[in-house]
Amino acid sequence: MNDIVNTNRKAELLSTTVEHIDITKFDARPIVDAMKKMSFTSRDLGRATDIYNQMLADPDCSIFLVIAGSTSAGGCMDLYAELLRNNMIDGVVATGASIVDMDFFEGLGHKHYQALEVPDDDTLRSLLIDRIYDTYIDEEQLQDCDHTILEIANSLEPRPYSSREFIREMGKYLVENGKKDNSLVKLAYEHDVPIFCPAFVDSSAGFGLVKHQVDRAKEGKPYMVLDAIADFRELTDIKVKAGTTGLLMIGGGVPKNFIQDTVVCAEILGHDDVQVHKYAVQITVADVRDGACSSSTLQEAASWGKVNTGIEQMVFAEAGSVMPLLASDAYHRGLWKNRVKRRWGASFD
Repeated sequence: MNDIVNTNRKAELLSTTVEHIDITKFDARPIVDAMKKMSFTSRDLGRATDIYNQMLADPDCSIFLVIAGSTSAGGCMDLYAELLRNNMIDGVVATGASIVDMDFFEGLGHKHYQALEVPDDDTLRSLLIDRIYDTYIDEEQLQDCDHTILEIANSLEPRPYSSREFIREMGKYLVENGKKDNSLVKLAYEHDVPIFCPAFVDSSAGFGLVKHQVDRAKEGKPYMVLDAIADFRELTDIKVKAGTTGLLMIGGGVPKNFIQDTVVCAEILGHDDVQVHKYAVQITVADVRDGACSSSTLQEAASWGKVNTGIEQMVFAEAGSVMPLLASDAYHRGLWKNRVKRRWGASFD
C-alpha cells in the first residue's frame, strides 16, 4: 500500500513539465527598443542586446555562449539550441550540469518539472525527486543519464579525451538514440560547434565516468580519462585562430573564467598579437562585493588583459527573465542570416 501511495504522490508532484520558451514565436524588438529609453536594468539589457547584435554583425567575430547556473532546466534550453541552430554562436563553454544533467538528460527523453508546491525536502528525497529551487527532476531518470554516460565511456577507445571530444560522442549518441531534436548537445555535433565543460565531472557525467574507471580497473583493463589540460589547450587554440571574439555569458563561475583565460594562455604560448575579447555581455545576479569570479565585473577583467573595456555590459538580473528578450530581439533582427559558419569543432578532426 505504501508503494502505491508513494507512486501516486510522486506522479502528483511530477505532473507539470517545464515548457521551454520558443524565441521564434514572439518578437521582442519593440519591448527591447522601449527598454533602451528607460533606466536601471532595463537600459542595461538594451545595451547588452545592442552589443550581442554587434557581435552578430561583425564578420570577423566568433561568438562563445558561456553558461553557468540552471537556466537550461528552468526554461531556456530550447533558446540556447535555437542560437546554435541559427548560427548565432560558434562555441559553448558551460558547466557539466547544464550540458549533462539538463540538456543531454532531456535529449534522452526525460523532463524537468515545475514544483507547484515544495514539501519537506526529506519527503522529496524519499520519493527520489531532486529539487532545483522551484524545479523538480526525477532521480530515477537522472540515474538513466548516469548509466548512458557509462555506456558511452565503455564504447570508447581507452585514452585521454578532452571534454569537447567526449561531448561530441554524446551528441553522436543522441543522433542515433535521442528523443529530442532541439538538444544543444545533438545540434552541436551536427553543426561542428564545440562544447567545453572545464569541470565536466561535477555533474551526472561524473558518476558514470567513475563507474567506468572502477569497473575497468577491477577487470584489469585500461580506461578512458578526461584531459582537463587538453580542454584549455583546445579552447586557446580556437581563440588564437578566431582573432576577434565575443562572449555572451549567463552566470559566471568556472566557465566564465575559463573562456576569459584563453587570452592570457595564448600570450604565455608566445602569441603576442592575440586580441582580448572584443565584445562581452554577462547576465548575473551575483553580488560584486564578495570578490568571487561569478560577480567580478567585465571592467575588472580588463585589468587582467582579458576583455575590452569599450564594448561590454553587465546585466544584474535573473537570466531566465531577460535572456528570452535578448535572444528574441537578435533572432528577429536577423543579423545572423549573413554570418559565415565557423565550424570550430571540425578543426580538431
